[in-house]
Amino acid sequence: MASAYSFSSLKIIISEKVNLESKQPCSIFKLRLPGFNSSKRQVIKEPSTVVRVAASNEDIDFSDPNWKQHYQEDFESRFNLPHLRDILDVKPRPTTFSLKNSCGRGPQSVNGVSECEDQNNNYVYEADRALLKVIKYSSPTSAGAECIDPNCSWVEQWVHRAGPRKQIYYEPAKVKAGIVTCGGLCPGLNDVIRQIVITLELYGVKNIIGIQYGYRGFFDQDLPEIELSRQVVQNINLAGGSFLGVSRGNATIRDIVDSIQSREIDMVFILGGDGTHAGANAIHNECRRRKMKVSVVCVPKTIDNDIPLMDKTFGFDTAVEEAQRAINSAYIEAHSAYHGIGLVKLMGRSSGFIAMHASLSSGQIDVCLIPEVPFSLEGPYGVLKHLENLIKTKGSAVICVAEGAGQDLLEKSNLRDASGNVIFRDIGVHIQQQIKKYFKEIGIPADVKYIDPTYMIRACRANASDAILCTVLGQNAVHGAFAGYSGITVGICNTHYVYLPIPEVIRSPRFVDPNSRMWHRCLTSTGQPDFC
Repeated sequence: MASAYSFSSLKIIISEKVNLESKQPCSIFKLRLPGFNSSKRQVIKEPSTVVRVAASNEDIDFSDPNWKQHYQEDFESRFNLPHLRDILDVKPRPTTFSLKNSCGRGPQSVNGVSECEDQNNNYVYEADRALLKVIKYSSPTSAGAECIDPNCSWVEQWVHRAGPRKQIYYEPAKVKAGIVTCGGLCPGLNDVIRQIVITLELYGVKNIIGIQYGYRGFFDQDLPEIELSRQVVQNINLAGGSFLGVSRGNATIRDIVDSIQSREIDMVFILGGDGTHAGANAIHNECRRRKMKVSVVCVPKTIDNDIPLMDKTFGFDTAVEEAQRAINSAYIEAHSAYHGIGLVKLMGRSSGFIAMHASLSSGQIDVCLIPEVPFSLEGPYGVLKHLENLIKTKGSAVICVAEGAGQDLLEKSNLRDASGNVIFRDIGVHIQQQIKKYFKEIGIPADVKYIDPTYMIRACRANASDAILCTVLGQNAVHGAFAGYSGITVGICNTHYVYLPIPEVIRSPRFVDPNSRMWHRCLTSTGQPDFC
């Protein structure tokens, strides 16, 4: 009997039954796909199978010699950017954004070409594309392989390049633009706000407002608009937090769009994570339904780095850098104490990118625990037994755990935050208690120090790397709005800045692939065994 396994836009169909025998309860398929991991102590018997992969929830017939063409056509359709032209009869006009200001000083030429004419080379064309995937895997069993078909055939996947266009679809002098920051705090929010305002003014926009405290600011009468200008935002990047404030909570899309309509806002720039993006997509769709000339453009903000398709999101580099302070403190505490154990809990609800990168960069972590890789505390292969061995051999140990790791070991919480997310139990406190209990039972003294730097990291000012990323993302968000796009987000893919339709980045979260080279590098650094 055929079995089907669906993973958001990816579905694996196994046409023959596969027998799986494992000595460990946490064993899973050996097929190397994102979200899957395997134990070294498992034995998997795999009969001959025929695997078919489906994209966009539609089966692909790989016997069709033109399947690649069909796949690319489907991909191009899904990644096509919504435009004002789709619903309105709008005409483009020459851009007011110029990278050179020498034309006003009179005609100048270089090699017979005027500088004014040469400006045409500084714009991005609508047909420009960037390659989404750049690695050609030779086999599905290659580390971190992401394959479309069982043979890992190379299929080009192109997405829209971001940047200023020669033609725009708004008259800048008449534009009213609004900026809103949603969700939790993240390093770099003020950098993005600042750059959006500065770039809008370069286009000639004079009416720029800030919506206070997330989506709440659209309907809460006690939260007035904040007038924004270069003078107002000039130095806000020197501090952490959000100049406009943030909040979580539900609001009806109808009320938000009514507010946008009554305020006569033409461009809405929304900074937030996947939940915020889902709300922005609904706002975009409602604006289209009402045939409003409004561009809704997102800038992805998630400190966890769990937005798919992108190299990274802003705030992540700063979080990893700031986590080093906590890890170093834990190391010093552990190394200085007799049988010292340092325990650091970092952010990462469903993905362990911060914990993994912080562990890899510090070089001081002995155990890294992330949500994507299950582990056991008890037993001969558990974390506690490994800590006992470390104490006996090294005299100390340092653990880094993501907040979403090991939730299966805790009592399930029925509580939810204002955004509807499950409020996790504190895995850090649980591990701390279990370590103390275990070492007391085996009669070995242990000095455990627990550090949770979460809110210290969130409130930090962006470091240099994130500041650059925020600056370019803010600029490209404005370029995208003036180009007439709506329902899009801006990101960086393979070092190139691109526009992506919102539905594609909220299709599923991004997870650490336990079969990826980066996770393997982390394991090499920590030297930890398989805790299943």
